[in-house]
Amino acid sequence: MKLIRTSAIAIMAMLVSVFTFAQTAEEIVTKHIEAVGGAAAWKKVNSIYYEGKMTVQGAEINVTITALNGKGSRQNISVMGMTGYQIVTPTAGWNFMPFQGQTTAEPMTADELKQSADDLDVQGKLVDYKSKGHTVEYLGKDDVEGTECFKLKITTKAGNVETVFIDPKSHYIVRSVVKRTANGQESDVQSDLSNFQKLPAGIVVPFSITLPFGEMVISKAEVNKQVDESTFKPSN
Repeated sequence: MKLIRTSAIAIMAMLVSVFTFAQTAEEIVTKHIEAVGGAAAWKKVNSIYYEGKMTVQGAEINVTITALNGKGSRQNISVMGMTGYQIVTPTAGWNFMPFQGQTTAEPMTADELKQSADDLDVQGKLVDYKSKGHTVEYLGKDDVEGTECFKLKITTKAGNVETVFIDPKSHYIVRSVVKRTANGQESDVQSDLSNFQKLPAGIVVPFSITLPFGEMVISKAEVNKQVDESTFKPSN
């Protein structure tokens, strides 16, 4: 009888722990969405356009990103007088990097397309994440440049995994670590986000993104710019 009572108490404690864990993750996500403008503002975002620059090994690179929700994403990269691009659509994707010797656009592999699928969601993975088929798990806290941040693991419907670190004061995502697979090798790609600014549309986005190979500084961000779907067709 004593054994049964002890087991029941242990089970109840476990259930309470799991419930609190899930509730904490949901609470953190809610506060984050509120901090970056609120779900209502983000749900009005149909397209987003960025212009930015970064310096890699002394070379200045101009970058533009155009994304139309659920339709396509295009990133243009200009360096040394040449312009390449990466295009992603729901059914196909292409890479064209002339500065790497490519002379024509090459189709993405199935794995590359899967890993890029989440780029088509301009409203962000965490807005209505449950209805999108994503899951979020709270992993406790971890240090980011001296700040103990909330750590969340996002697994998207496509099966992609991203770990985000949320500042407990601002509730902004200050670091993102995405799992990528290339040539059969899995690696973590880290991005640090800063210089958050509120756009006229009411949403808050980072204007500085530090990547493994350099920092990209955004000079322009425009929401709901008219985008022709032909933008997402390869041409070279």
